[in-house]
Amino acid sequence: MSAMNLFSEKLRERIDLYEKLMRLDKPIGILLLLWPTLWGLWLSSLGRPNWAVVWIFTLGTVLMRSAGCVINDLADRDFDPQVARTRERPMAAGKVSGKEAMILFAALSACAFVLILPLKSWLIVSLSFGALFLAASYPFTKRFFAVPQAYLGVAFGFGIPMAYAAHLQSVPVEAWWLLLANVFWAIAYDTEYAMVDRVDDLKIGIKTSAITFGRHDVAAVMVCYATTLGLIGWVGYGLHMGWLFYSGLALAAAIAGYHFTLIRTREPARCFKAFLHNNWIGASIFAGIALDFLRQSGLG
Repeated sequence: MSAMNLFSEKLRERIDLYEKLMRLDKPIGILLLLWPTLWGLWLSSLGRPNWAVVWIFTLGTVLMRSAGCVINDLADRDFDPQVARTRERPMAAGKVSGKEAMILFAALSACAFVLILPLKSWLIVSLSFGALFLAASYPFTKRFFAVPQAYLGVAFGFGIPMAYAAHLQSVPVEAWWLLLANVFWAIAYDTEYAMVDRVDDLKIGIKTSAITFGRHDVAAVMVCYATTLGLIGWVGYGLHMGWLFYSGLALAAAIAGYHFTLIRTREPARCFKAFLHNNWIGASIFAGIALDFLRQSGLG
């Protein structure tokens, strides 16, 4: 094998490892981050988003989700080898070094920052530093915070106030209500995720909502789903949204009801299926928002 071919093979191996470190092979995290951002973009523009802004925020979502995965695995590199589901991740398996992870995190964060500069908004730049801090600090909350999923909800929902800032150059109160709704949604879906690893997490001593809620975990998930939909409905009521918006919420509620049938037995595989299925809750809410604005404009 020539030196060039050997170099190419080694490069492909590194790229493949970095893709796995960024979880690009598992897009569910990107979608759970993207849907709330799209809610904010459509509601802040009353259904007429700036498409350049939509593309910037979509690409930014991919970059920041990837950066978040990298820093998460860096923070958990001593825990992940002890958990069955995570022990084969690149850092846990010793295939990517801490230095490589830090360089990759910095590069992804820098790209995301450069992406928002064309918006020429100091408010968005300021909020972006908050988003970066949340993404970088979330993994460490599992050491001391009883419900780190709430912190995750703020981190995953910070595209909402940024979306409002992009369209309105301000962040009205409805944006913060939407962010709070996303916090409850994140607690719901990430508790389902944490129910998969509860036995391992108890052994290694990290904190999760599934452990904190204990035998009330299923009830807590359902209450969080209801609170999420109630808060979004309240925002929609204030904006005089119509029947298609509420139909989207009703469909999301039906999906949440289906999740109850999956998680009530607490079987890890079914809990993980429920977690993945949250993509459809986010999509249903967005579809209701977008279609209702189309109806209002006479195009639907």
